[in-house]
Amino acid sequence: MDLQVQFGKRVRELRLAKGLSQEALALKAEVDRTYMTSVENGKRNVAIQNIGKIIAALDISIQDFFNSEIFTIK
Repeated sequence: MDLQVQFGKRVRELRLAKGLSQEALALKAEVDRTYMTSVENGKRNVAIQNIGKIIAALDISIQDFFNSEIFTIK
């Protein structure tokens, strides 16, 4: 699975677990809602600054974000 897709799946998983809409998460992360949609769909090569914003908006540590079975980097 492509890393962009893995990242988007993890964002969606955590967003839903926190009961946030895409719009609410995008607002917290200070990115556009359509950008968040494309991130979750694995269609964006997310800049490191935006990775940080999204993870911070999810109120999770970077370590916990990436500590998931979703990520299978080979």
